[in-house]
Amino acid sequence: MEIQEFLGYLKEQFEDIDTSNFNAGTKFKYNDEYSSLTGMSIIAMVDEKYNITLTGNDLKEASTIEELFNQVKSKKNL
Repeated sequence: MEIQEFLGYLKEQFEDIDTSNFNAGTKFKYNDEYSSLTGMSIIAMVDEKYNITLTGNDLKEASTIEELFNQVKSKKNL
């Protein structure tokens, strides 16, 4: 699992904004389009692409894209 691949999938969850400036350090929850629905889409994407179950608390604890990626990666290695 690579962060660039994860970043690409995550960008797809934000339909109405320019995500070209998203990077590992982006605080994804702090843009105008983020909502609980976006959070659910991210959880569903992680389940679909990586077969990993994220919880709402997992999402809440991650501030940046890299932190979220590291959570997913650590669950994959369990």
